[in-house]
Amino acid sequence: MQAARLIGPEIAPPAMCYYEPLKGSGGKCRACLVKVTAGSEKDPRPMPKLVPACITAVQDGMIVENTVNEDVIETRKGIVEFLLLNHPLDCPVCDQAGECHLQDFSFEHGVSSTRTVEERNTFEPTDLGPNIQLHMNRCILCYRCVYTADQITDGRVHGVMNRGDHAEISTYIEKAIDNDFSGNVIDVCPVGALTDKTYRFKSRVWFSKPVDAHCECSKCSGKATIWYKGEEVIRVTGRKNQWGEVSDFICNSCRFDKKKTADWVIEGPTNVSRHSVISANKYGANLIKPAFPVLQAARDYKLINDDRDRSFLGIQPALPTSKKK
Repeated sequence: MQAARLIGPEIAPPAMCYYEPLKGSGGKCRACLVKVTAGSEKDPRPMPKLVPACITAVQDGMIVENTVNEDVIETRKGIVEFLLLNHPLDCPVCDQAGECHLQDFSFEHGVSSTRTVEERNTFEPTDLGPNIQLHMNRCILCYRCVYTADQITDGRVHGVMNRGDHAEISTYIEKAIDNDFSGNVIDVCPVGALTDKTYRFKSRVWFSKPVDAHCECSKCSGKATIWYKGEEVIRVTGRKNQWGEVSDFICNSCRFDKKKTADWVIEGPTNVSRHSVISANKYGANLIKPAFPVLQAARDYKLINDDRDRSFLGIQPALPTSKKK
């Protein structure tokens, strides 16, 4: 995974559970399965099955097929279908819409139809403290929030309960997540399962303006991204890299309490990919290429040879280009 990311985002496999700053993450979602056609220079035999890129060590001479192997492409379609098995179609009301990794994954590798007719597992929204709300319906059990609580907080009070299709994220005996760094589980969640209660339904990300800022804080680095809607600071998040990962986790005081511009030193606009919906209305129209409609038109283009009589329409047929002078 790390080697592919060094090449670029067009080569790197998708990742729904792997999170580089969190030790031990990866190997849960199988979204990054790839085909190793040559193991190494010393042993060039191919690996018999697809392997997860996030937990497979790279070796000299290894040949990996990611975007061109038909088995990989078909498997990812199946993985998307599996992840969406119980996931509700509530993107229009989900606060994660526009920055959801599952949206990107299903858009790139999913199919437009479903084969399931069974009822989905449903859960009621649960408050995990004063600032965090859990929507278990959307959870894909990536374990990121569990690793985050284990590695950057004093004591984890939530985890994955039960097994199989009954598994769910929950707190122990309905305890609240109230430590100083609990808000970071919101940032690491790849879907809209863990949401910021102070930001719920306030705005869509493409209507907000993210800027990098920092403040003096004794608990954390103080480096964050603050999101404006007009002149109002509607939310504060950790700074994410191009893979959507936060390396400098912030405390709850910075995240939930500092909602005024005066609390921060503004560094400048956040670097946003031009292909992201967050960049809407933030780049000139001449810099944005409508990649999706162009690709869709090229894929679905069909040459129509229509020789029907149109004389009754009174329209002069156009001459072929080769005969025009």
